[in-house]
Amino acid sequence: MFVVSRDTAFTYQGRRVYTKQVGRELEVRYVLEGSVSRAGNQVRVNAQLIDTETDSHLWAERFAGDISDLFALQEEITSRLANTLGVALIAAEAARPSEHPDALDYILRGRAARLKPNSRDVLAEAIGLYERALSLDPGSVEAQSLLATTLVGRVLDFGSSSEDADIKRAEELAAKALAASPSSALAHYAKAVVLRVRRRCSEAIPEYETALSLDRNLAAALAAIGRCKINKGPIDEGIAAQEQAIRLSPRDPLLWSWYFRIGEGHLLLSHVDDAILWLEKARNANPAPGYILAYLAAAYALKGETERAAAELADARRLGGEGSYSSVARLRANTRYETQKVRDLCEKTLYAGLRKAGMPEE
Repeated sequence: MFVVSRDTAFTYQGRRVYTKQVGRELEVRYVLEGSVSRAGNQVRVNAQLIDTETDSHLWAERFAGDISDLFALQEEITSRLANTLGVALIAAEAARPSEHPDALDYILRGRAARLKPNSRDVLAEAIGLYERALSLDPGSVEAQSLLATTLVGRVLDFGSSSEDADIKRAEELAAKALAASPSSALAHYAKAVVLRVRRRCSEAIPEYETALSLDRNLAAALAAIGRCKINKGPIDEGIAAQEQAIRLSPRDPLLWSWYFRIGEGHLLLSHVDDAILWLEKARNANPAPGYILAYLAAAYALKGETERAAAELADARRLGGEGSYSSVARLRANTRYETQKVRDLCEKTLYAGLRKAGMPEE
């Protein structure tokens, strides 16, 4: 996005000026203003985003930290601001009326749809919008990348009647995006997502790392690295990556997924109480994906709470659709855990808990 330089912005410092005036003089649509205060070793930053056309406040946030590591504090605050502003500006721009939507409008509307709680309907809506964008601009790297990641998301989070077709289409879109724009963080992220759905996490991690090096504020890439490490090990590093993503983007639309991954990692490591804590947070943030409830059922059963476990498993089956979570053997055959060490941990925790919750072996 176009951002006026700080040298120009500082000319307004200490002056009483209205945001509408700033918008007119600098030809900008939004103004980020705030203050910094210090008490001892603690620093507090207050920030608010204002629409210069309406003079309305769109968002406000407070950040705080210890000044002992000033550079780390500065990086964290800057990254969190960038992430939060990205979400706020996407929603604001997508909400603007347009009589003749073009490709960018559909991309913005698709991204705004993905800000909603994840569900089959939300993914279908976003896919439709990205398809419209591509029909208007077939060469759009952003539309190709976002459509690829959303198609894979449908497979990973809810399954798909056209799973093979979705993955193949996503692979083709990611390849086109990367060929057209090798320096695009989104294109590398899309390629990584395709590798992960193909159970090739060792190859996906370098692609996520490249995406992160190109866009240091891409918290989803950081969390995805952690997800891969939970799938293949080391699990404790995967948990730490999720926690870092949460610190970087504490209001992220994907927060529920990061909660789940932390709970999943703790369950695999037999930290049952921690697993229940995080899995409950994930369920409360987004109860739509059935796998959250399945893992929670296993955790409750390992804790000895068999009635709660059975209820969660029943809900997981209802959400997952016909034939879902029907047997341990079926789950084992479709596992996304890529190393024998992690699969062995899964046998002792997830599968053992699901058996106690009432899931048959075959």
